Amino acid sequence: MSRSIRRIFGVALLALSFAILATPAHAAQDVVHFGSSIDVGPNEEIHDAVCFFCSVNVQGTVNGDIVSFFGSVRISGHARHDVVDFFGDVKAADDSSIGHNLVNFFGSVWLGENVSVDRDAVVMFGSMHSAPTATFGGDRVVEPGWIFWGPFLLIFGGIYFVAHEIRGIRRRRFMRMY
Repeated sequence: MSRSIRRIFGVALLALSFAILATPAHAAQDVVHFGSSIDVGPNEEIHDAVCFFCSVNVQGTVNGDIVSFFGSVRISGHARHDVVDFFGDVKAADDSSIGHNLVNFFGSVWLGENVSVDRDAVVMFGSMHSAPTATFGGDRVVEPGWIFWGPFLLIFGGIYFVAHEIRGIRRRRFMRMY
């Protein structure tokens, strides 16, 4: 095995061991999890919820921010501050509320009946589905995913076409020799 492959393997093994040995962190009602979901029960309150490679399920109240990386956010209670999700979906059930901003990157947002977002709702490279009774205190911005992925698909399609043609030319030259 080459030295660089051994180094990459070692770093990946170290990262995996940290992920397996990670324990949830709680500081002054802040909850931070890596790989295991955060569940806030109907009568529970926490301050901030931060989740890496997991989901946040809120039936009670989150008084601070909710941040999720590579996971989903489900709200059927109240989020009193910002909700931010990267590479996942946000779903707010009927009669739930988000106290400040809702931000989602590379995912979808579903807002049920009578959901309120007190400030801005921003969905970048995803989609938003909201009931007619959902209310927004600020702006609502949705940039669909094809704006991001479309140029990449065109570039990769062009690269594939060029590579395919070059291989075809080489194959025809090779066959002419026989």
